[in-house]
Amino acid sequence: MVDVGQAAERGREVSSRVSEEGAGWSCVQIGTFKDLRPNQETFSWLSPRTIWRSRNEVLAGLFGDPSGQVRARWVASQRDRGVDPSFRIPADVGPEFSFLVLGDTGEGDASQYAVVPGMLKIGQDTAFAVVASDVVYPTGSGNEYEDKFFRPYQDYRAPIYAIPGNHDWYDGLGGFMRVFCDAPALKAEREGFKLSPSGLRGLLWRKPEKIDEARLAKARERRALSEQQVVQPAPYWAMETPSLLIVGVDTGIRGDLDHEQANWLREVSRDPRPKVLITGKPIYTRNDYKPSRLEGGGTIDDIVVDPANNYVAAIGGDVHNYQRFPIKVGDRTIQYLVAGGSGAFMHATHTIPRVTVGDLHEDDYKCYPLRGDSLSFYSRLYSERLRMRWLYLTPEEGVALMSEQIGNTPPRDIPPVRITRRMRWAARILGGRSMPFRLPVGKVFHRYLSELSDWDTPPFFKSFLHISVTPQALKIRCFAATGCLPQEIEPPLEDEVVIPLA
Repeated sequence: MVDVGQAAERGREVSSRVSEEGAGWSCVQIGTFKDLRPNQETFSWLSPRTIWRSRNEVLAGLFGDPSGQVRARWVASQRDRGVDPSFRIPADVGPEFSFLVLGDTGEGDASQYAVVPGMLKIGQDTAFAVVASDVVYPTGSGNEYEDKFFRPYQDYRAPIYAIPGNHDWYDGLGGFMRVFCDAPALKAEREGFKLSPSGLRGLLWRKPEKIDEARLAKARERRALSEQQVVQPAPYWAMETPSLLIVGVDTGIRGDLDHEQANWLREVSRDPRPKVLITGKPIYTRNDYKPSRLEGGGTIDDIVVDPANNYVAAIGGDVHNYQRFPIKVGDRTIQYLVAGGSGAFMHATHTIPRVTVGDLHEDDYKCYPLRGDSLSFYSRLYSERLRMRWLYLTPEEGVALMSEQIGNTPPRDIPPVRITRRMRWAARILGGRSMPFRLPVGKVFHRYLSELSDWDTPPFFKSFLHISVTPQALKIRCFAATGCLPQEIEPPLEDEVVIPLA
């Protein structure tokens, strides 16, 4: 048994906000996760085959996102099979329980497996886990679930639910629905070619991959214990607990909700219990506000901020780091979180400007990795890849530069650092907004090119959430995973917030 409260106290003392060692910079010994991996293969976004298999993201942007129509077919199929049409999941928990949230997990390489030891330790007594977005990269194939889902979480002795991300949709949601909803494949629709945007999209669109059922059955044996079994009703659902309603929504490829799901969300949100939203796309990220649109008008956030609906937090995946925005809405504060840091490569935080979105003060905003650590890591990555030694910035230099740029107190104590012209030029190339050319770490490159910045050696700056629930309060803790042994033994606590429910 692990006392999470005591683990959190110890984790607070060894976090990246306290020392460079807590960030994983002094990684003398690699963690035990290396023994969990099935092989030493590295998932690579540099592969032309990977990029081609992921083409549906680009096609959806050019010719329209068909996720809504396909989702409607999946939902109709599930209802025809007799699932609860309200998509409610009764959770067998008492008034006090805890659960995990993992986001953007499924690369199947070192950065995913590095999260597992800490997640198993902190999540030992949790009732269930939720994967928020992108269960399997690059295309959600049902034939890739063994090493990217069943194997890494085979020792987690509780159910795992999921919300699909854009990459799960590149397979038409076929793999996701087969694994999590036990759904048979949809019947293929045959349409003649039309000279229209949808016709051009259909010509180039990657079709769902046929699932090898024998291979999937063998993969399922890795999570065959009775306490691990679960079948969720649909790609979106509402989990009922005595103290809290957890609402999961499917944002497809581009982030929009179809008419049927939007109506379902409005209806389920009328439940008087306090609620947490888990979504494939975060509502706040960086210094931006991105509420997912609802077909027929409005946004997801219109529902979240309505006081009658009693939402206290909204957690989104898709962006591969941790961020928290405590946004004032009238006399309430709603916690908006980005939690996509549980497996895939890290999206830079040092390109995030001083935060003002939602009238939030920068000092109330939290992120992991710290901006300075993000800057230092990307400088190391590119100085090695490009053989440009002058580009490298130490962690101390990274923290000093980012604190000067953001205009805040350094998030951890550092000795005085003299900032030189060389350091400023390096920081600009690695994310400076005034530069005509930047290496692929910033906002412009986030969707299409930041994948080129993937790596396979610690520190990884991964994270996961532990959420504990009582009738009085919801406590959200963000624990880090660096891939280094000390952080496996004592997972660093990078952030914590308590939300009153009563």
